[in-house]
Amino acid sequence: MAPGLPSTTSLARLCRKLNRLKPLEGSSMETSLQRCLSTLDLTLLGVGGMVGSGLYVLTGTVAKQMAGPAVLVSFGMAAVASLLAALCYAEFGARVPRTGSAYLFTYVSMGELWAFLIGWNVLLEYLIGGAAVARAWSGYLDSMFSHRIRNFTEAHVGVWQVPFLAHYPDFLATGIILLASALVSCGARISSWLNHALSAISLVIILFIIIMGFVLAQPHNWSPEEGGFAPFGFSGILAGTATCFFAFVGFDVIAASCEEARNPKRAVPIAIAISLGLVASAYILVSTVLTLMVPWHSLDPDSALADAFYRRGYSWAGFIVAAGSICAMNTVLLLNLFSGPRIIYAMAIDGLFFQAFAHVHPRTQVPIVGILVFGVLMAFMALLLDLEALVQFLSIGTLLAYTFVATSIIVLRFQKPPPSSSPGLASPGPVAKEYNSFQDHIQLVGTEQALVPEPGQLRPALRPYLGFLGGCNPGATVASALSVMVASAITLGCVLVFGDSALHLPKWGYILLLLLSTAVFVLSLLVLGAHQQQRRQDTFQMPLVPLTPALSILLNICLMLKLNYLTWLRFFIWLLIELKDQDMT
Repeated sequence: MAPGLPSTTSLARLCRKLNRLKPLEGSSMETSLQRCLSTLDLTLLGVGGMVGSGLYVLTGTVAKQMAGPAVLVSFGMAAVASLLAALCYAEFGARVPRTGSAYLFTYVSMGELWAFLIGWNVLLEYLIGGAAVARAWSGYLDSMFSHRIRNFTEAHVGVWQVPFLAHYPDFLATGIILLASALVSCGARISSWLNHALSAISLVIILFIIIMGFVLAQPHNWSPEEGGFAPFGFSGILAGTATCFFAFVGFDVIAASCEEARNPKRAVPIAIAISLGLVASAYILVSTVLTLMVPWHSLDPDSALADAFYRRGYSWAGFIVAAGSICAMNTVLLLNLFSGPRIIYAMAIDGLFFQAFAHVHPRTQVPIVGILVFGVLMAFMALLLDLEALVQFLSIGTLLAYTFVATSIIVLRFQKPPPSSSPGLASPGPVAKEYNSFQDHIQLVGTEQALVPEPGQLRPALRPYLGFLGGCNPGATVASALSVMVASAITLGCVLVFGDSALHLPKWGYILLLLLSTAVFVLSLLVLGAHQQQRRQDTFQMPLVPLTPALSILLNICLMLKLNYLTWLRFFIWLLIELKDQDMT
């Protein structure tokens, strides 16, 4: 065999890892962690994860550069799009109440290798996101003191001109990360109380901004003399929607915390719905009052809210806005440090990471090793690295996780439920893995004459009309339809995003490709919908499956295709590193 080419043995091992699933068996409520979080705790975790610096920065940026006053429509559309992904997380969080979020959801439905890749990408997302928030927090605080902290550091340490390194070491960002890590290591209850306090302050300040903003509102700022309500047209609203979509990233912290929820089957869906509704209302109302206070074209993209109050003669309100921004950034940082180590803990429990990270402190009942190591790594990144290029990883990692979770929902719905009387995940600990494939899981043992069809079988009412589908292996039919649906979604996304000019197609060819990809996408959904699904009364199930997760998949693919090609290049390099590491385990 030629050097550098994979051997047959390694390819076989890769295929086994690709198909190996985590079984849904045993008691789902047994855990080494402490189940102490209520519905209110989870709701405020979600609010804290979504209301970050974006509320204070993103609203002004989108309003001035993309949508104008129609930024509120962009936020509304982005909230609806985020709801599609949030419903997928809500069903999985209630059905599989274990820590691990997208990693775990992928593991129980898609396979070990896919779960490993998603887990590493989610970890990278939390690491870079936390370090970037800490640097932003440091810069914001530094600007309040006329950049004296930065000037002092540059004068005594110097300015670095090294590629991939920051211009100067940010000791303030490093300190806040280490402090937050120490607080998170004290236990889930302490983290929840701290998040309660910061989120409550942030919500009160948001309420102050909304009330004060409506008092100072001037409807003339939406008039045609100022450019009108939608100066950039519908295309500007769509561009703003794509940007605003990432403002709602953060609700997955609720799914990552479901192993510490008292009643996850009820609390997780309610918390996700309430937190997303609260945050969407906050974004829409704040963007409304912002564009009513001052003309949209005169906004300062970097500090729109504080500048708007200053220009209306209420400079003291700028300090309140600054306090809200710092509280919001602190909650995001705290929740990154809260969620990331729990992903590591879940991977270590499953044998995909060092077993030391599965250690749970007997008193605080948190994965203490993961918290400390994760915090030190994040602090190191904030101290030394230039995070501007790395931040682009956040978008692709998040969208990829959303795509896999939505796909996993479809897979899980057509799987035969486990024979155990209490479905759920096995209790944590080094347990034997079950080497089953997706097709094995949706294989049916029932017959055509069964009174109640098994999940994955053709619906009885459709058998006279679609008998050719009933003759196929049910597992193969559903798996093939799902694969075709994802492939057609990628094709349709390319057609919608790049257009006829970028694809170098004549007009008729572009329209033909658009119609064909749409027809195949819809046809695959109809084939999936013709098969029986799991119906459970004891836990939340998202409506309109497979349509709702399929729309989420298509939306995520479109947003990923809009990312810079350099982001894709960095992602594929990271992917190859992950595959190499997984092949060595």
